[in-house]
Amino acid sequence: MTKARIAPGSTLDGFLIGERVHSGGMAALWEVTHPDVDFPILMKVPKLDEGADPAAIVSFEMEQMILSRLSGPHVPRFVANGDFAVQPYIVMERIPGKSLLPCLDKLPLSYAEVIDLGSRIAVALDDLHRQHVVHLDVKPSNIMIRPTGEAVLIDFGLSHHDELPDFMAEEFRLPYGTAPYMAPEQVLGNRRNPKSDQFALGVLMYFFSIGTRPFGDPQRLSGLKKRIWQDPTPLRYQRSDYPPWLQEIIFRCLEVNPAWRYPSANQLAFDLQNPDQVTLTSRSSRFLRDHFLTVLKRRFRSNLNPPAVELTVSRYGTDAPIVAVAIDLAETAGPLAEELRMTVSRILRTQPGARLACLNVFKQGLITIDYTVDEKGNNKYLQRMVDLRHWAEPLKLEEGRVSVHILESPHPAEAILSYARANFVDQIIMGARADSAKRTLLGSVSGQVAAHAPCTVTVVRSSRSIPS
Repeated sequence: MTKARIAPGSTLDGFLIGERVHSGGMAALWEVTHPDVDFPILMKVPKLDEGADPAAIVSFEMEQMILSRLSGPHVPRFVANGDFAVQPYIVMERIPGKSLLPCLDKLPLSYAEVIDLGSRIAVALDDLHRQHVVHLDVKPSNIMIRPTGEAVLIDFGLSHHDELPDFMAEEFRLPYGTAPYMAPEQVLGNRRNPKSDQFALGVLMYFFSIGTRPFGDPQRLSGLKKRIWQDPTPLRYQRSDYPPWLQEIIFRCLEVNPAWRYPSANQLAFDLQNPDQVTLTSRSSRFLRDHFLTVLKRRFRSNLNPPAVELTVSRYGTDAPIVAVAIDLAETAGPLAEELRMTVSRILRTQPGARLACLNVFKQGLITIDYTVDEKGNNKYLQRMVDLRHWAEPLKLEEGRVSVHILESPHPAEAILSYARANFVDQIIMGARADSAKRTLLGSVSGQVAAHAPCTVTVVRSSRSIPS
């Protein structure tokens, strides 16, 4: 069949071609309109001229298949595909604004900007991973920010979908990606691990913080492999005021072994949004790179063999949820508190990578003055944090798996729901108070949370737990 002509004013499958807005090495983007589409759209057309890279053609085919299966605010809305036999194309939502690429002209960014961008991107990655996709090309030019604030991931030509054939892996033996951002396991040919995107985000946050890339920009496979045994220069060496907790997060993302990174991008976002809850390890205090002999030993002993049960996006989120438990500190010694703790323990045993967030609501008066110090001069907030940690002690969770949070609000249910939405909580566990006249008239806090929560809610009574 005759190849369709792409030019301003021409029509292809009902799409009116407008101006060309971008021309890259592998594809061009055209502004298009369609009478049935009421939002701005773009048509992406691969370059199929003589000498075109076969990998570019295969990656475009992958993007056609993957983008059509994605949804949500963190990806462009898919509109249509074009037949390869006539003219391959993808029509998608046009995201307003530019990518993060122009940020490179004003590096380093402030810590606040790095933290904010890192958190938004981690949330977007978590959403993508839950849809069975590893992006595998996370970099500034492939990230945009919507006017409403959500990070949007674009360009899925190198991505892996766990429910689709991986043509890139089947047809090519060399690793594909953008050299500075490729994870060690990706360099070695593993395209299935969602934690590879964490590594890329760690590189991006490092780069945006300092202005230099942690592993340079190698152009050969031998140079790419150096990141398996060579550690990057600590951020605190390059900026003496660098926050230890932020170095802890970034260096955890940059761990060579995927098992040492965060269990999920959701938990990474959680730490970026809750710096006071970050557990500091030796990563946070490093000022110097490892000694030459240490690097040399690692060079000859490096082992990135996958664990017995390798994490893939098909299993993503099942072992690393964020579980929130709402605790009424006035009842921590009663039977309900013990039943609540037993329920939490039972759930965590089945999900060894889960993060537990212990919540307590400091209920404010609507018209009264709230005092943060008790009659003995003790800070009420600090005391509540201590009490929450004391409540969690019998669970015997390793350091870093539990955090405590005091929420301020005159409306406890709203405070718990807001926390769950902001931190993408996967499950809420809370106790149900005994019947009372006030509860009957106004409705219980647990009932309100169960009715409006964006996740699973388990309501615990002193004699039984009721999944809602």
